[in-house]
Amino acid sequence: MLELLDTTLRDGEQTAGVSFNHGEKLSIAKMLIEETGVDRIEIASARVSAGELEAASDICSWARKNGHLGKVEILGFVDSGASVDWICRAGGKVINLLCKGSLRHVTEQLHKSPEQHLADIKTNVDLAVKKGLRVNLYLEDWSNGMADSRDYVYFLIDNLRNEPIERFMLPDTLGILCPQNALDFCKDITTRYPNTKFDFHAHNDYDMAVANVMAAVQGGVSGVHVTVNGLGERAGNAPLASVVAVINDILRIPNSINEKRMNHVCRMVESLSGIRIPDNKPIVGDSVFTQTAGVHADGDNKGNLYCNALLPERFGRVRRYALGKLSGKANIAKNLQELGINLSAEQIKLVTQRVIELGDKKESLSAEDLPFIVADVLRGSLLSATQAPDAIRIVNYSLNLTRGLKPVATVRLSIDGQEYEDTSRGDGQYDAFMKALWKIYDRLGRNHPRLVDYKVAIPPGGKTDALVETVIVWDNEGQEIRTRGLDADQTEAAIKATVKMLNIIANR
Repeated sequence: MLELLDTTLRDGEQTAGVSFNHGEKLSIAKMLIEETGVDRIEIASARVSAGELEAASDICSWARKNGHLGKVEILGFVDSGASVDWICRAGGKVINLLCKGSLRHVTEQLHKSPEQHLADIKTNVDLAVKKGLRVNLYLEDWSNGMADSRDYVYFLIDNLRNEPIERFMLPDTLGILCPQNALDFCKDITTRYPNTKFDFHAHNDYDMAVANVMAAVQGGVSGVHVTVNGLGERAGNAPLASVVAVINDILRIPNSINEKRMNHVCRMVESLSGIRIPDNKPIVGDSVFTQTAGVHADGDNKGNLYCNALLPERFGRVRRYALGKLSGKANIAKNLQELGINLSAEQIKLVTQRVIELGDKKESLSAEDLPFIVADVLRGSLLSATQAPDAIRIVNYSLNLTRGLKPVATVRLSIDGQEYEDTSRGDGQYDAFMKALWKIYDRLGRNHPRLVDYKVAIPPGGKTDALVETVIVWDNEGQEIRTRGLDADQTEAAIKATVKMLNIIANR
């Protein structure tokens, strides 16, 4: 059974611009242990701040009440017991003691000899054990230590392996490894010390963190370290979702992770960290389970010929078929099938031609656009394929922004020719607009969807008058709707996306 330690709340928080408050840390910790099923979590660095102590205390308190305290670990330092005292105040039971795994770090950063550093480590291990803590040991800069000063690494482990240390943790601190030397280094260590537990901790500076984790496991380590979405110092760490997929599909090693909750935890951390998941991020990116070329959709119709073992359903997701200039009839048929629309072969051909025409114009199309395209093609209308019907439209609106006061919006809405008006304050202009809109819907007894995600795209190097694309994802009674609006004004673009959504629901 391979162990996974998630260090999103410690190493992941070293991502530039990322800082979780103690409530967010507790929520992530609960999700990682109880929903995702990771074996261990590293939640903090000792002595960082009063806020960090409060967050660690909250997590340890929750973990103790729910039988998880042994899974919670905190980074500590060789500091004459100061970190040990801090962790005890937080209620922790496991210290991950950071020592130097390369000779250069000992001599040039600490200005000590290996013997002096060894003595300091033993002193801190002894203090930790006397205070009732379990001890793991990080060998910082271990990968450079193996490359440049292997005898020093051997010296350290030789003299510490009989100490009360549960695991030696092997970090590629500067992300210098490739799979071959990751395999060689790990195999060398695990062969030399067969009765000792080793973890591997990868960094992604050369975009090889996941491959290096795989090599380290093949080299005999019993645990690996990951972060949600690959958060971490510089280029980040090995991402949890990708590592789990490799462990399950390539290495085929048993582990405790619940794949179906993977997308959920990744989206939650995306929201709390403010670091967007790239569309092409493996496993959890928006595009990774989307087929674009028509030949792929055709092959999937004829036996899932373009599907690999990474089935989206494993991760709580669904496969999609993109609409654009590369679409073939099979793409269109797949989307029509999902929407429950039946067309003849000739009608599908006409719709395909229209989709390709729009794709050539670089128009961004989604599955939600397809009913409008179908209606446009079949009735021979000159309306734009992406123009919403007139069942619901904004007659007029006013947005008032005054410094020091909450924005105010007044909205006049036409529904099936009948006009309604309302006014509301909000935390922003779009928020005020939505609150006024939902007041109208509430008055009419109409249900309204929940906004799930809101993304604004501005062309690189764009000027203040550049077109802004706003993409909003809605949850309508469990069904996802994604709509887009395009305008030089961001709020207007969001309003266009909103009106489009209202008409999609009304038509359904």
